[in-house]
Amino acid sequence: QVQLVESGGGLVQAGGSLRLSCAASGRTFSMYTMAWFRQAPGKEREFVGAVIRSGAGTTYADSVKGRFTISRDNAKNAVYLQMNNLKPEDTAVYYCAAKNTILIYTTSDRYDYFGQGTQVTVSS
Repeated sequence: QVQLVESGGGLVQAGGSLRLSCAASGRTFSMYTMAWFRQAPGKEREFVGAVIRSGAGTTYADSVKGRFTISRDNAKNAVYLQMNNLKPEDTAVYYCAAKNTILIYTTSDRYDYFGQGTQVTVSS
């Protein structure tokens, strides 16, 4: 069982930056692929990016590539999402997700655990 708690969301102007954090419980954090998803009002949850167990490999959605960076610290049971050059269309609730796997999946139904989410609002 893994519990995930996101933090770091808030209100920021377009062009600004935010860093989201996700703290995970459990002793097997390093066995999990970790991902970030987001969901805007009236839209489906969409993949943002993911990082493999070791942190050496990442995958991003085209919409955030070059602006967002995912990293993890297995010693701290944490994963991060650094978001730069934010745009109004990045406004959403951001969720951290986990799956015990060596692979990266880009659909939410493949992940076993989700946090409660943190709101990110980007003003124009």
